[in-house]
Amino acid sequence: MGKKADSSKKLIDRDKQYNLSEACELVIKASFAKFDETVDLAARLGVNPRHADQMIRSSCSLPHGTGKSVRVIVFAKGERANEARDAGADFVGSDDLVEKIQKDGWLDFDSAIATPDMMGLVGRLGRVLGPRGLMPNPKVGTVTMDVAKAVRELKAGRIEFRTEKTGIIHAPVGKVSFGGEKLSDNVRTLLDTLWRLKPSTAKGKYFKSITLSSTMGPGVRLDTNEIQSLVEQR
Repeated sequence: MGKKADSSKKLIDRDKQYNLSEACELVIKASFAKFDETVDLAARLGVNPRHADQMIRSSCSLPHGTGKSVRVIVFAKGERANEARDAGADFVGSDDLVEKIQKDGWLDFDSAIATPDMMGLVGRLGRVLGPRGLMPNPKVGTVTMDVAKAVRELKAGRIEFRTEKTGIIHAPVGKVSFGGEKLSDNVRTLLDTLWRLKPSTAKGKYFKSITLSSTMGPGVRLDTNEIQSLVEQR
């Protein structure tokens, strides 16, 4: 692994910023693990998350998905519960599901959806789900009456993201096996979404730095000036 990692790093000029297509191809070329590595994007934005109006939290649907099988649970009753099951939810319930998480410590899922009327009950799980980023939230579309649509979107590759204390957003944008073109499409979609979410109070350069990396591979820096031009054209 040491020799492979060293060879991988030599492919990247750490002082250079690459255009989007070059960066995606380099991330693929620099990957060396035997498994299909996930490609992640880290964007440092010109925002101050300590101000509520500059905290970014949202979601977007990647055109080519994430390449990951997503386990989705839904807190719902009656007709909405049936709709969630028909849409492909892995687990659906109400009091029983809350108890399973609260008492048994069950967390074998990747995303949680809830109808608005269930949030009083789901709120009991705040201390468990909140720190893990699993709490349903209307800002990312996981508190909704249209549970079927939410389930289908998450299964198809909708990702959620939020700014950390340092103003950085981390998000998966696909797999190495996607190839450069599909990765570029996914990255472009995420960056377009972030641009649309730019707070009016954010001053100065918005995309301060953007890096792509595979699970085991080195980071590849994107040309933020090119990215700025791309999103402004949309």
